[in-house]
Amino acid sequence: ERHVESGGGWVQTGGSLRLSCAVPGATLEHYAVGWFRQVSGKEREGIACITTNDRTSYADSVKGRFTISTDNGKGEVYLQMNNLKPEDTAVYYCAADLSCLDLTRGGWGWGQGTQVTVSS
Repeated sequence: ERHVESGGGWVQTGGSLRLSCAVPGATLEHYAVGWFRQVSGKEREGIACITTNDRTSYADSVKGRFTISTDNGKGEVYLQMNNLKPEDTAVYYCAADLSCLDLTRGGWGWGQGTQVTVSS
């Protein structure tokens, strides 16, 4: 079952957005979930991950600016993005797997993604 990403949009440099990812059933009880982004013509980049015990990890490119969190009751994963830069412009996706390490090699539930555009 695909995840549903939302919350993208257009923002100026330095602005903020919060992305949401709706995941099915008990995903958050059993799987790690990560946020990824992709620019057309470039490889997909993993940027944040959260485990079932709320351990988080981030790519250096977003560390200190982005925060991943979950709401198990709602079955949603969030990505709070602050101090956005033009290089953050991409389509953002979320996916799940057994661990954050497994997410680097696979992942499931890829949705349509949500476009984030940051203007300078």
